[in-house]
Amino acid sequence: MHPYVLLAAAIVSELLGTTALKLSEGFSNPVPSLGVLVGYGAAFYLVSLTLEELPIGIVYGTWAALGIVGVAGIGIVVFDESIDAVGILGIALIVAGVYCINVISEMSAH
Repeated sequence: MHPYVLLAAAIVSELLGTTALKLSEGFSNPVPSLGVLVGYGAAFYLVSLTLEELPIGIVYGTWAALGIVGVAGIGIVVFDESIDAVGILGIALIVAGVYCINVISEMSAH
């Protein structure tokens, strides 16, 4: 399977795990608590597969950055958290950084 498909699946798994973590109420709610374990377990497994084909800096940087962007979006949409202009700028800079290291930079060349 293409490593970027695996990486995308890892990011989605992490987002599901993190959302479940918010819903677990300090691990007192059993169903979301199980979702945390499954989500993070799948995320780490998929990242490990991705690392077989892509450099660690690209994989971890992309995974962490898009996880931040995704969780911020989930917070805004699902949990009614607020964002201001500076927050939007920060998210845009994170996305720009991911684009740079994955598309423009020679870091990802293999």
